Amino acid sequence: MSGSDTPELAAAVSNAGGLGSFGAARTGPDELRATIRRIRQLTDRPFGINLFAWNALDVAEADATAVVAALSPLYEELGVGAPDARVPFDPHAFLEEQLAVVAEERVPVFSFTFGVPPLDEVRASGAVVAGTATTADEAAALEEAGVDLIVAQGSEAGGHRGTFLHDFEDALIGGIALVPAVVDRVGVPVLVAGGISDGRGVAAALALGADGAQIGTVFLRCPESAAAAVHKTLVAEQSRPTTVTDRYTGRPARAFRTRVADELARAGVNALPYPLQQVVTEPIRRAAVEQGREDVAIALAGQGQPRSTPVGASDLLGALVAETEKALARL
Repeated sequence: MSGSDTPELAAAVSNAGGLGSFGAARTGPDELRATIRRIRQLTDRPFGINLFAWNALDVAEADATAVVAALSPLYEELGVGAPDARVPFDPHAFLEEQLAVVAEERVPVFSFTFGVPPLDEVRASGAVVAGTATTADEAAALEEAGVDLIVAQGSEAGGHRGTFLHDFEDALIGGIALVPAVVDRVGVPVLVAGGISDGRGVAAALALGADGAQIGTVFLRCPESAAAAVHKTLVAEQSRPTTVTDRYTGRPARAFRTRVADELARAGVNALPYPLQQVVTEPIRRAAVEQGREDVAIALAGQGQPRSTPVGASDLLGALVAETEKALARL
């Protein structure tokens, strides 16, 4: 949800009885502090902040010549120049600064993905800590690291894959198989993420042994969401497929399949390391937003996308609760 979240969206979910969370992966420390304080102005309920474990990423500079050449026709078509192919920040230092803000602001819930970041300061601040696992082995590693909650990310989930111990292909496990394996492996509460778009999905998660559900994609069309208009349009299209690819950012992520991935596939070039690939595709993503170009948009979404609706976050959460109660009663 990073880039589509707003303090208003997180606060609306919390005020309605859920746990609102803000995806702050690319949010600098000053903006992150302001965001946390804004959420606190809007709600007195618990909320969460989610970060990427940048320290686990390979940020080695790589030769971007082939990828830039393959994308050149799209740069020209959209009227944008090729970017300077380098990572514009030190990911390790960036994460350190973000974690310091999370600890200093005493965020109620801290969640992360891509591995295990340093947790001592955040844990000492009193935060409930949640980590993302895509396999039972990763869940066990997170439990050993001292997390309070585990988010089991099924292959249906939108956005970047949180895999950190395995090859990505080996960790593409659907939620119906993943959740029982994780629940049986660990002793801490487990949430499930991926493809859940209504109360039937929440009830299924509970039936599988999960303690709750983490839901993202269906909130993209809420008026509180900052998702671009072209992103919301793609989410609204019932038959638009998603795919897991590393060609958008350099790390496998579930997103809508558009010409960007197809052009790179045709050129036969491998993606650059994350987030360098994201740097070279960013001008295309930005131009697609500005020009309303669905065919070249880079928009993340999960497989529950066809059941999204453009209602307020509070109403959406209320509907999810009512649907869950109905599904559980039927069972």
